[in-house]
Amino acid sequence: MAALPFVDTHVHFHDLTHPKLRYAWLEPGAPVDEVTGPDAAIRAQRYWADDFVAETRFHHVSKVVHVQAAIGSADPVEETRWLQDFADRLGVPHGIVAYADLARPDAADVLARHAAYRNLRGIRDLRYDNYLTDPAWHRGYAELARHGLVCCDDPAVEEMADARRLAERHPGVTLCVDHAGYPRRRDRAYFAQWRAAMRDLARAPNVVVKISGLGQADHRWTVGSLRPWVRECVDVFGPERAFFGTNWPVDRLYSSYGDVVDAYAEIISDLPEADRHALFHGTAERVFRLDGEAA
Repeated sequence: MAALPFVDTHVHFHDLTHPKLRYAWLEPGAPVDEVTGPDAAIRAQRYWADDFVAETRFHHVSKVVHVQAAIGSADPVEETRWLQDFADRLGVPHGIVAYADLARPDAADVLARHAAYRNLRGIRDLRYDNYLTDPAWHRGYAELARHGLVCCDDPAVEEMADARRLAERHPGVTLCVDHAGYPRRRDRAYFAQWRAAMRDLARAPNVVVKISGLGQADHRWTVGSLRPWVRECVDVFGPERAFFGTNWPVDRLYSSYGDVVDAYAEIISDLPEADRHALFHGTAERVFRLDGEAA
């Protein structure tokens, strides 16, 4: 079976020497995330678009979406500026999901500044308690529609009902559930809870799911251990609202790039060809507007 073109919808670049960007999660002495686990292998001084292209050049990556990696920078638009420079030079990333604090009074101005860069396609915000029900955050979220931006978020299982209500209240904004909802555990009880919450969330037609980052809570993953989570996402959202990402280079802690892409291909190998193409590239191209110019 010929390899499908692959749109990677979740990658991170960083440069710890950049004078205007900060990566609090990668800095020396930063605490290790309890789910991700020991991550010294990715705390390199830099991981540029150039490095990603070199690492993945044999894996049929057709397009790339970068998701915010800088945390703690004085101005979040500096990361978008930095990424657009890569895109102008290399053609990667094709889409940028930037950071903005949607609860701030100046959220609309920050979004407008981000939107001046032609590869901007979405926004994600760092979570805080009750953000999905915060009126100030909702006001910022509503501004995404003005620029045709996707919101990438990974609500906890307990927050997914609030996420559905958010999506229903703002039908003009696509809500992308990152990392398949970022399931934290792999026991049967948690799977049942996650499945019920994801099925409820999928009732909102403007919610899509990004199947990515599953290695973070499954460090010794196999095709068999990923299969139930991947297939549930596909079954619930359908190929027209589901697509893949790798969470690279974070998930390099648990496998090689080709291992992840090959696992996805094997898990969906029994689906019709049109569905496989949708999951690997077609749906992501549509959701993130990767097949044309920015709006």
